[in-house]
Amino acid sequence: MVQINVWKWSKRRPCFQITFLIFMVFIAATSLFNELKIQHFDHHNPQIQSDRNHLPNSNHLNPTEIDRFTECSSTEKYSGRKIEWNENDRLKPVSDSEKECDVFSGKWVFDNTSHPLYIESSCPYMSDQLACHKHGRADLNYQYWRWQPNDCNLKRWNVAEMWEKLRGKRLMFVGDSLNRGQWISLVCLLQSVVPANKRSMSPNAHLTIFRAEEYNASIEFLWAPLLVDSNSDDPVNHRLGDRIIRPDSAYRHLSKWADADILVFNTYLWWRQGPVKLLWKSEENGVCEELDGQGAMELAMKTWAKWVNSDDNHNKRRVFFVTMSPTHQWGREWNPKSEGNCYGENHPITEKKYWGSGSDLPTMTMVENILARLGSKVTVLNITQLSEYRKDGHPSIYRKFWETLSPEQLSKPESYSDCIHWCLPGVPDVWNELLFHFL
Repeated sequence: MVQINVWKWSKRRPCFQITFLIFMVFIAATSLFNELKIQHFDHHNPQIQSDRNHLPNSNHLNPTEIDRFTECSSTEKYSGRKIEWNENDRLKPVSDSEKECDVFSGKWVFDNTSHPLYIESSCPYMSDQLACHKHGRADLNYQYWRWQPNDCNLKRWNVAEMWEKLRGKRLMFVGDSLNRGQWISLVCLLQSVVPANKRSMSPNAHLTIFRAEEYNASIEFLWAPLLVDSNSDDPVNHRLGDRIIRPDSAYRHLSKWADADILVFNTYLWWRQGPVKLLWKSEENGVCEELDGQGAMELAMKTWAKWVNSDDNHNKRRVFFVTMSPTHQWGREWNPKSEGNCYGENHPITEKKYWGSGSDLPTMTMVENILARLGSKVTVLNITQLSEYRKDGHPSIYRKFWETLSPEQLSKPESYSDCIHWCLPGVPDVWNELLFHFL
């Protein structure tokens, strides 16, 4: 019936039909010309070719090949397969230079004059997971602590100077929810000087972007909790029974971060949730191998490091790696008489070089060895020790919980306290002061 109606309509308007046909041919020809023009431009643009050369061959890997519905057909023991690369720079990472003051060693100083660097309620991009005052925390002392290195000073935070460093650039955080917290912190630190009609935030997605029009700059967050491609790459639906990764591929994420000017990576916490299943890129039958979290993390780190090492743009691009963010799940580690966790804590730990079980030394050693092989191609932001002291800086019960809490949980706040993430303003602001210091 539809075809008959169209034919009758066309039959009554033969001139219009011919005109329309000519118009469509013109559009098709124009599109073909533009495509050829774009291909010609790409072919003669060395930067685009360089970035594409570091992407895995699309004929061998579909970036949507592994997702949250991916399952292993069977699981075998880890075969011992390695990720290797030929490093050509064995210098110490930038932030470990002996010629500079160690800004990562120091103490927290109470400073209610210069801190906080912004007000929680004044940041429209604040996360309900991190807005502790909004969700009932009356004690605001966690906002007033300033990090003071032992033998020097951190570069004083300056919003105007930071924007000038970012002018015309893309700064991208790549990692898990802790890295997302640092991203939100930086947006809150910077957004107030940008007029409301000159800034925007894209919806939450795999890649979420804050744009500042007058600086032609963006501050972005890419959800990649395991750095390599995995079944947990959906920013919302990632609570899965099995953690499955492609240990030798970061295609999905790399295709987004390859053009960024400043990259800030992290990964750690998701590797502490039990064994990980490895689905190698070359495996066509869905057979997985199983490996402990630290071993799987090492493979993922080496795949990431392989890209950093081969990046032809490393002289212009800045790459940072943020070390593990500690948790404070066991109060007995800083107070032998305690049976709780971070709930109710309102003061930093003062014991020098305090180290709890929320930070894993063997994992840190493994990461340090990989970063050392990358040398000056990566700047390390060693936030672990300074964050270890801040048992008071977590949201605890003062955040939005998306799941309904049971009466049993509500009767015992320690049972549902968040001792992983950090209140804002707070500890992640110092991580960004360190980023500013090294930029």
